[in-house]
Amino acid sequence: MSTTPPRTTSRIDASLVFALIGLGISVYLTVEHYTASTLLACPESATINCAKVTTSKWSEIAGIPVAVLGLAYFVVMTALLVPAAWRRRALDPVRIVAAALGAVMVVYLVYIELFRVDAICLWCTGVHVCTVLMLGAVLWRTSVIDSAEIGDD
Repeated sequence: MSTTPPRTTSRIDASLVFALIGLGISVYLTVEHYTASTLLACPESATINCAKVTTSKWSEIAGIPVAVLGLAYFVVMTALLVPAAWRRRALDPVRIVAAALGAVMVVYLVYIELFRVDAICLWCTGVHVCTVLMLGAVLWRTSVIDSAEIGDD
């Protein structure tokens, strides 16, 4: 029975790449939140309006900016998705639950954007897409490892 997971570099890279992109966008949104600059590079039309979304009353949860929560989330996910962390199979349930919770949060935030704020933030959408793709990559990676181990028995 092999204790080393199979080499699945593309899936490790995909999950980590999505986490790093999400981290980068979250850093940007956090800086924007605290500097109140107008560099969001997002059109201010009726439907697409980053400033409207990021300054709405729903841009904070329990007094914490959503951008900061996203930043913290992607820091944790990046740590869970580096190659060294993937070698620790005991972290698989943590990775799956954390990625799934991120996807649940995406559903909530998209609902808020569409039905409460009545605007979409393109930067936030980038974070949402990264979160959902990261969940898919994590599920794929863990299923590949499980399949390979079943074949080792």
